Amino acid sequence: MSAPWQRTADGANLLAADGSLGVTIFEEITTLAQETGAINLGQGFPDEDGPASIKEAARAAIAAGANQYAPGKGTMELRTAIATHQERFYALTPDPETEIIVTTGATEAIAATLLALVGPGDEVLTFEPFYDSYGAVVGLSGATHTTAPLLAPDFQPDMDALEAAFTERTKVVLINNPHNPTGAVFGTDVLGRIVELAAKYDAVIVTDEVYEHLTFGLRHIPIATLPGAAERTLTISSAGKTFSFTGWKIGWLSGPAELVAAVRTVKQFLSYSSGTPFQNAIAGGLALGDDFYRGIATDLAGKRDILSGGLRAAGLKVLPSQGTYFINVDAAALGITDATALARRLPSLIGVAAIPVPVFCHREGAERTKSLLRFAFCKKTSVLEEAAARLATLKDRL
Repeated sequence: MSAPWQRTADGANLLAADGSLGVTIFEEITTLAQETGAINLGQGFPDEDGPASIKEAARAAIAAGANQYAPGKGTMELRTAIATHQERFYALTPDPETEIIVTTGATEAIAATLLALVGPGDEVLTFEPFYDSYGAVVGLSGATHTTAPLLAPDFQPDMDALEAAFTERTKVVLINNPHNPTGAVFGTDVLGRIVELAAKYDAVIVTDEVYEHLTFGLRHIPIATLPGAAERTLTISSAGKTFSFTGWKIGWLSGPAELVAAVRTVKQFLSYSSGTPFQNAIAGGLALGDDFYRGIATDLAGKRDILSGGLRAAGLKVLPSQGTYFINVDAAALGITDATALARRLPSLIGVAAIPVPVFCHREGAERTKSLLRFAFCKKTSVLEEAAARLATLKDRL
């Protein structure tokens, strides 16, 4: 870029020399991909639709007149379907009347939750790297964003560092499991320790589980199912990742009635409600059979493996991905320590775009992850095969 830029404290944006906010790195990489015709594996959204039955249900809902505001909590049809889903998969039994709300995607659920529960003087603890909207919303709330590092190659936390990150000011611990951007999945040892520490410091657990059905060879464990967790946990998920309808922005939140009510008080002044016909359609999607849920994870694991082959052929060190849409690589294997600079070169160099992991970190974390890149594999098989072939030429083109 022609102007001198530096990374802001949250790592997700670029700051001009005069202090004004510039474009995000995500927008920059997307623009480079468009300008060069590169395959964009930076953004985490599918390039093909989900089940036809869900699309048809949305069309039918529109035709039937479900086109006005839904109730602020969401349609009862969807809230009931969410409750049934939680009981079916996890033996959780939230009350659809008082313990579930429908949101405009998981992002709104996260924003409304943090705006409802924290403010200046409070701390919100996340793992690092962290999904970029976490830092932004914590900033909007006025709270302080603290982190506990996830350590490569498997991106599990150091338990001592996790404990040290909790303080008397920790009001919320925000967990993303399965984890974006690392692809890590946390087991009962990590989750159980979080519950113990949250109880010790009287913190609310907010768990972002949008990739709950996209794990590879291991089972997703909602933290709310662990002893002592349910009474202090708000669970967030959405339809976008599970059903490949990210543009519909249908999310939800469940948990204790008093916490849900606090979030709903804020949410009503954000979107109030949205996507009425889509809510009805997703209600039917949640009732799809076990073969559907097994199939989406199996299909995605195959796509991960296709892309992994190309990344290895490129000479990059491929790090484990146990879930989500994402896989990370270490460019240090090629003698490259600046992943951000490499990400800016890749679209024109080999026609593939990726996101540097440092942008998901504060400054210290950015230094720790400076050679890592994140690639998304939620694309058509043919697209991933072409991307893998292009990646295989990287060593020769550098």
